[in-house]
Amino acid sequence: MERLQKVIAHAGVTSRRKAEKLIEEGRVTVNKETVRELGTKVSPQKDTIEVDGVPIDKEEPVYFLFYKPKQVISAVKDDKGRKVVTDFFEEVEERIFPVGRLDYDTSGLLLLTNDGEFANVMMHPKSKVLKTYIAKVKGKPSKETLQKLQRGIHIDGKKTAPAQVRVKSANKKADASIIEIVIHEGRNQQVRKMFEAAGHPVKKLKREKYGYLTLGHLKPGEKRVLKPFEVKKLKESAVT
Repeated sequence: MERLQKVIAHAGVTSRRKAEKLIEEGRVTVNKETVRELGTKVSPQKDTIEVDGVPIDKEEPVYFLFYKPKQVISAVKDDKGRKVVTDFFEEVEERIFPVGRLDYDTSGLLLLTNDGEFANVMMHPKSKVLKTYIAKVKGKPSKETLQKLQRGIHIDGKKTAPAQVRVKSANKKADASIIEIVIHEGRNQQVRKMFEAAGHPVKKLKREKYGYLTLGHLKPGEKRVLKPFEVKKLKESAVT
C-alpha cells in the first residue's frame, strides 16, 4: 500500500505537493468515494483513483533485475547531473524506480519496479530477504574479528543483526582479503561501515545475490525482466 499523493504523483498527474492540495480540496476519489485525508493508503493495482472525475492511468507492474555498475546513483534522477540507474531503462515506458539502493561506488544486483507494494515488502525492516556481498577489504580479519561481525557490530550507535561472514581468499603481498558477507538488513552503507568498524576498510564491494536471485551471465549495465514465478518466490521469502 502507498500514500495516495505518492501514487498520483507517480502517475504523472502532478507533483506530490500539488497532489496533496488536490486531495485536501476534495478533488480526488478512491473507488468513487471522495478522500480528503493525506495519509490515506491505496493500492495502485487494485483501487480506482480519479482526479476531477478522470481515472489516473494504471500501469501493469513490471520487475527488472539489473547489474548496477559502479559510479551510478540508485535513483531516478540526480540534482548533480550524475548517471542514475533509470538511464539504463530509457526504452521502458513504465515509471520504474529502484528497490532500495546500492551505494555510488558499489556494483551488483539491484531490483527495479513500478510496484510500490512489492518494493515496500522487500524493503520492510522486518523482511528477512538475504543479500550476499563480496567485499575486497584491507588486511585479513582474524578469527575473532570474523566472529564479531557474525554476532553483530555497532555502527551508527546501533548493533547490526547477525551476519554470515567467511574469507574466500587472502593476499599477503597486496594486504587484502576477499570476504563474502550475507545480511538481511538494509541500513545505509551497512557493509562498508561494518568492515570499517572492524578495522578492515572496504576497497571494492559488489552485491552478488538478492534472496535467491543471482546476476547470472549479466554484465555491468545489463538487465533482464523477472519472471512471474521469481516475483512470487521473492514475495514469499519476505517475512513482514
